[in-house]
Amino acid sequence: MGRMGRQLLGLAVAGLTLATGGVAFAELGQPAPWEWTLQQSGSPVMDNIVWFHNFLLVLITLITLFVLALLVVVVIKFNARANPVPSRTTHHTLIEVVWTLVPVLILVGIAVPSFRLLFLELDVPKADLTVKATGKQWYWSYAYPDNGKFEFDSLMAQDKQPRLLGVDNEMVVPVNKVIRVQTTGADVIHAFALPAFGVKIDAIPGRLNETWFKATKTGMYYGQCSELCGKDHAFMPIAIRVVSDQEFASWVETAKKKFASGRTSTYASAAGPTQ
Repeated sequence: MGRMGRQLLGLAVAGLTLATGGVAFAELGQPAPWEWTLQQSGSPVMDNIVWFHNFLLVLITLITLFVLALLVVVVIKFNARANPVPSRTTHHTLIEVVWTLVPVLILVGIAVPSFRLLFLELDVPKADLTVKATGKQWYWSYAYPDNGKFEFDSLMAQDKQPRLLGVDNEMVVPVNKVIRVQTTGADVIHAFALPAFGVKIDAIPGRLNETWFKATKTGMYYGQCSELCGKDHAFMPIAIRVVSDQEFASWVETAKKKFASGRTSTYASAAGPTQ
């Protein structure tokens, strides 16, 4: 093998090592050290998002390689030395039809799964549970209208891991159930975002938006406000604990008693370091 061959082989091995390392580092529901891929999927919507992302990555890679090959051909075959007498052809009907029709077909091929994914995200199925999330400066409040009139605040807890994502009171939902999340803002525009569930929706004062997810694995899932909402925007995480049906029923009974007299969090005790 020549020197260039050895270099290409080394790059390929390094890329494969990095790829397998990225998979090994991946964690459920939260960012991972040296992570370069999307978070592990925890819902059907995120499964579709990952598939669409990979589909577009392959497609754009093929297009890039094809254009690169055309440029190489042009440089080698049509330079002044190799082609001293240039062609004076100015039109070619077949080529013009192809370079018009092929991009249209590619865009249609992208549009079909894109619209299908958008419909999946926006068409909220019949919900098994509704949770109302209210964005405030700078924390979240959760209410469970299907399970009683209790509401609680969820603030960043400095003594919990992962850093800047742990909270004092998590949103708790059952596994394999359709969860409808209604969002609104109490002061400014916030955004409710959970990467592992493929969820991101604005929480706007005076308006009720809604989205949904169906967690397929139990565990902790973390997200953050994804709208610049003020000086402590970086300190209002979202934490969702997915549990079994029995654990959820037990938690609801406990929550009714715990939060019956009002919200238990205090902003001064659990807020970010800038407070």
